[in-house]
Amino acid sequence: MRRRRERAGVHAVRRRAAGALLAALALLSFGVAGAPARAATPATPAGVNAAFTQAAQKYGVPQPVLESVCYLEGRLGAHGGQPSIDGGYGCMHLVQNKKADTLDEAAKLTGLSVAALQHDTAANILGGAAVLRAEALALSPKLPATVSGWYVPIAAYSHAASRQTAGMYADAAFKLLASGFSGTADDGETVTLAPRAVTPDPAALAALPVTAATVPAGCAQDSNVDYPGAIDCVVPAATYDCNVASPCTYLSSNRPTSYALYEVTIHDIEGTAQDAISTFQDVNSGVSVHYVIDSDGTVYQTLREKDIAYHAGNYYYNEHAVGIEHAGVDATGYQWYNATEYLASAKLTAYLLKKYSIPLDHAHVMAHGTTPAPTTGTAPNHVDPGKYWLWDYYFGLIHAQGVAYPTGNTPAAGLFRVNPSSDQSPLGANGTETTANNSFFTLYTGPSTADPVIPGASNTDGTDETTNIETQMPYYYIAEKADEAGTGMQMYEIWYGESDRLSASPSSQYTDAKLAWVAIPAGSAVPVHSYVLSLKPTTKNGTIKIYGRPTTSSTYVIGTAPTGSEWAAPKSVFEDGTSNVWFAIDYNHREAWVPTTEATVIARY
Repeated sequence: MRRRRERAGVHAVRRRAAGALLAALALLSFGVAGAPARAATPATPAGVNAAFTQAAQKYGVPQPVLESVCYLEGRLGAHGGQPSIDGGYGCMHLVQNKKADTLDEAAKLTGLSVAALQHDTAANILGGAAVLRAEALALSPKLPATVSGWYVPIAAYSHAASRQTAGMYADAAFKLLASGFSGTADDGETVTLAPRAVTPDPAALAALPVTAATVPAGCAQDSNVDYPGAIDCVVPAATYDCNVASPCTYLSSNRPTSYALYEVTIHDIEGTAQDAISTFQDVNSGVSVHYVIDSDGTVYQTLREKDIAYHAGNYYYNEHAVGIEHAGVDATGYQWYNATEYLASAKLTAYLLKKYSIPLDHAHVMAHGTTPAPTTGTAPNHVDPGKYWLWDYYFGLIHAQGVAYPTGNTPAAGLFRVNPSSDQSPLGANGTETTANNSFFTLYTGPSTADPVIPGASNTDGTDETTNIETQMPYYYIAEKADEAGTGMQMYEIWYGESDRLSASPSSQYTDAKLAWVAIPAGSAVPVHSYVLSLKPTTKNGTIKIYGRPTTSSTYVIGTAPTGSEWAAPKSVFEDGTSNVWFAIDYNHREAWVPTTEATVIARY
């Protein structure tokens, strides 16, 4: 029974649903990238800045408002002309789905073709301006006279499922108006928004009509939830709780009294919110999670926070984490997680961090993809939410909800986390994947990107995590130098648990720590709070066992590291039911564990 729970994860169950979703989205994506508008339609401006100016003049929406929405939704880019998970196109996120159709609305209002609105950023800006104008006139017979007056129309433009989430969307846009920004659009133009004094009126949101989300079968819109505002989809204990039923999907508990809660695990669904809810309502699925977030910001609670969900693929993490699933697909970066979904998720995570006193960093707000498999027999674990989840942006949204970043002593020299510009932009120009927009960073056998990549999985899957690290995770470098291949990247030598036995016969997921060089954009290494450990063996063979969970059992040994190797260790815990203390180290792309008896702290944050 325990093995099944260790392996529990929702994604494999839903691959067929994800395939159906992709097929459905493909039907929305008619036209080709860069397709011109039909001859009978109006011409669009030649550049993005000209488009903002023309759209503001034509539709009466202040240019700063358009620029802030375009930056909030798409970082001034068209995401390769491909749709988001909810069928949204371009930096103005014109959507075409069951809940809203601002794409066709924009086509009718502007006379531009749907294809142009989908794939041409200038046309998309004009379409977004026309829809914003329509939203404002639906609220009042006259357009707002000031930039501040556009607060409620921007909230309406989000098409969020709740007034609260719509307000968060407008707050995010107004924060950009207040701070200003400078960014590069897909066409290479620089767009600069100067800071301005804006005073939104949140009380005016009371006039915003919000259409409640359709409540799925088996759910109810009541107050019987842990998180205020969530839709109640909590499954009944009598038929789903493994303490009383079989088959089952979760284990009832009384956390944090029974097990300390010190992590939130971020997942993506590999499909829609309805896909996830349907899976979690299937008692034969063997999987569960606490919350599901839809692309329109709707939050569904599917399990009580006090109970143990089968979501992380590692039962230790199941015991100590709250799991959140998000509508999306990890491998296809063009199906980016939109602003409304990020905002709703950040508010939920901020609530959890405050409630359970969980720190705001990547060691405690984890990816499923940074969670280790507990054993070599269950490796590798899942990889979601993938390299297109914007961790820095996400943490900033959580911080804005009143959650402080960790503080302490000055970080030790050599400690770093990768904080690149790509953490603010899912895709680069035309949706191509390059080192400039990829949030996974590759390791090499030497201090040059011309050197071989370290051993790993023998495939080209963009979600593979055997030869790279992720943004925001702490590491400790032994040496650094500029890339000898002259790319402008900076190389850092770190200890890394290499998957060097995958090509052996027989193949093995067992890992061996070796020195390797990670290539990251220059200036992207920033200080981070963490312990630094030097490992020391309690035996005479010179190697230290690395574990997939903090449990003293050979079952959970997943690799080794040599004596004297040095690691970032962002947290420590007591082994459940004992007084044994363990350090979590960032061992490869994922977290792993070493007992304190085999580690010496050489620096503290």
